[in-house]
Amino acid sequence: MNAIVHASVGARWRPSALILASVALHAAALAAAVVELGAWPWALGAIVANHALLTAAGLWPRSKVLGPNLTRLPPAAAARGEVALTFDDGPDPELTPRVLDLLEAHGVRATFFCIAEKAARHPGLARELVRRGHAVENHSNRHEHTFAFLMLGGLRRDLSESQATLTALTGRAPRFFRPPMGFRNPLLDPVLHEMGLALASWTRRGYDTHLGDPDQVAMLLGRGLAAGDILLLHDGHAASTPDGKPVVLEVLPRLLGTIRRLGLKPVTLAQAIDP
Repeated sequence: MNAIVHASVGARWRPSALILASVALHAAALAAAVVELGAWPWALGAIVANHALLTAAGLWPRSKVLGPNLTRLPPAAAARGEVALTFDDGPDPELTPRVLDLLEAHGVRATFFCIAEKAARHPGLARELVRRGHAVENHSNRHEHTFAFLMLGGLRRDLSESQATLTALTGRAPRFFRPPMGFRNPLLDPVLHEMGLALASWTRRGYDTHLGDPDQVAMLLGRGLAAGDILLLHDGHAASTPDGKPVVLEVLPRLLGTIRRLGLKPVTLAQAIDP
């Protein structure tokens, strides 16, 4: 398996440098407070500052200080002129089929990070994604806003349930995971490692869940677009244009036209890793 994807489940998890430093800091602060009672305010302050740093890292979706994070395609994929279109928060029975039709009209394959409970409510749509040649990946079980606050047990339960649901629906085990809103905590990386999943974020996004202006969304996605980019769009929770149309449906044809003019090739994340 490519080095970008987590090693096999049986391999040993290796914490990041920041996690190792945080553990050492906690140990040193505790030792200082025990040896010198007057040192406890400094020790407590150091621990609080460290937790603030860890929280900030978890709220930065593209950060790699908590563990491996796929923010761009591998250099070999970039050399082949590949980019990856990824869609979050589906499947949606109204919007996803229209996105699929647009992609099929352009002969494009994409990666769909699906919410498992939504996929279970629309099993035929989940299977249709795979039938049309797209990849279904893990976007959590319920897409809860409290996901980043889950402890080890909650993370294991959420990921294992969503992984089992999506595998049963599509016949293929997801290889990549993207947390809700991209937010996570330091406990996520060892759980991903246990399950053989790789964290995947993005290179550029259009904020198409908030912005209803197609010109602005298309500009954010297309400006500086280059080989190796991972683009984030949404086939669920999509913002609407002033005339009530999901903005992604206005933006996607423009984006695909830009990709074609630049001579780039859209692929799924799995295709970029294992061509």
